[in-house]
Amino acid sequence: MNIAETAQKLRAGDRRALARAITLVESTRPQDRAKAADLLATLGTDRQALRIGLSGTPGVGKSTFIEAFGTMLTGEGKRVAVLAVDPSSTRSGGSILGDKTRMDDLARDPRAFIRPSPSQTQLGGVARRTREAIALCEAAGFDVVIIETVGVGQSETAVAEMSDLFLLLLAPAGGDELQGVKRGIMETCDMILVNKADGDLKAQAMRTRADYAGALRLLRKRARDPEGFPKALAVSALERGGIEKAWDEMQALAAWRQEQGIWDARRAEQARFWFHEEVRAGLLAHLTADAQVKARLATLEDAVAAGQTPPAAAAQALISALFPAKA
Repeated sequence: MNIAETAQKLRAGDRRALARAITLVESTRPQDRAKAADLLATLGTDRQALRIGLSGTPGVGKSTFIEAFGTMLTGEGKRVAVLAVDPSSTRSGGSILGDKTRMDDLARDPRAFIRPSPSQTQLGGVARRTREAIALCEAAGFDVVIIETVGVGQSETAVAEMSDLFLLLLAPAGGDELQGVKRGIMETCDMILVNKADGDLKAQAMRTRADYAGALRLLRKRARDPEGFPKALAVSALERGGIEKAWDEMQALAAWRQEQGIWDARRAEQARFWFHEEVRAGLLAHLTADAQVKARLATLEDAVAAGQTPPAAAAQALISALFPAKA
């Protein structure tokens, strides 16, 4: 791949160049990682899009909502990129990557770009290189980048560390199944959207919205929110109701944060967060590639599996062997 040529095509909005570039940054081969770093450095960060993270329980209608929301935005003349992260099997390592089949209209829209990616072993609801894919989409001139996560949970909020707005999509009458996850993610999200507010479920959706609106008022106010945020709204992805109002609220929140200087400060904070994550991942990969470390690791793993050593003690023993305390 010619880095300069690819960068030029990508900045001109070439969709094939964007697809190839995302494939490059997702590669784990050392030579590809070096090329990916060169490409990102060449592109720079002068272009910015509104990054919207979207999470929700399976079956809540995330794909249906994204199609309705995305087609509304493209109808306004905006270019929309969707990065859909698909869960990878812990057995085979494979992913279905079938998100495009649920977004027929948006997939055919010339102003939209949909890219499914496997989560692989990455926790946090995103793929390892999702943040770099976002940067590529911004360089390609997209106005809005939507990051759809694999699910919802206490640990699956890493998307909040790479987005400007974080939306939580819920179904009416979620019930007890949400009780264990909603607290942590509610404190992170900027807006709760209760989907399926249509037909027989409309009344229940409105009650659920009111319940969550009340719950949000009990949370401690965050410095990055204007009065009234985070807030809960009812939407219907099927009938496309309430989506324009939700978009107006998103724009109002983003504009307020830009005016207050919170937008830039938040992005700087996120860059620091991902720098530390890359350092941790790189150090771990470097250490486990060393033959002596691998042998020591295997010995300790066997001791832990046999019940001879507690996991915490084994981990401390390895760390002490690698980084002995100075006399």
